Amino acid sequence: MNTQNNTALIQTEEIISERRSKPVATCVDTALQLFFMDLQGQQPTELYEMVLQEVEAPLLRHVMTYTRGNQSKAARMLGLNRATLRKKLEKYDLNT
Repeated sequence: MNTQNNTALIQTEEIISERRSKPVATCVDTALQLFFMDLQGQQPTELYEMVLQEVEAPLLRHVMTYTRGNQSKAARMLGLNRATLRKKLEKYDLNT
């Protein structure tokens, strides 16, 4: 392996390690800080629903990928019943 490849590999491993050490709450907190900084005095509405959708859709997508589309496994992982999971998948157009 040449020096460039070694450097790229080390950088990739550092990025992965940094991401693993950052709790989800920290990532959400950072995103919310940026969101509020960008508001420039505007008053957002339905912020709670917006944040839920921003987090819930990627969570469902990743869980469904992780479980290879198995809704029973995904529902267990998420602590939801399958009917609720199906409704949420439908809501975000994530049906598999």
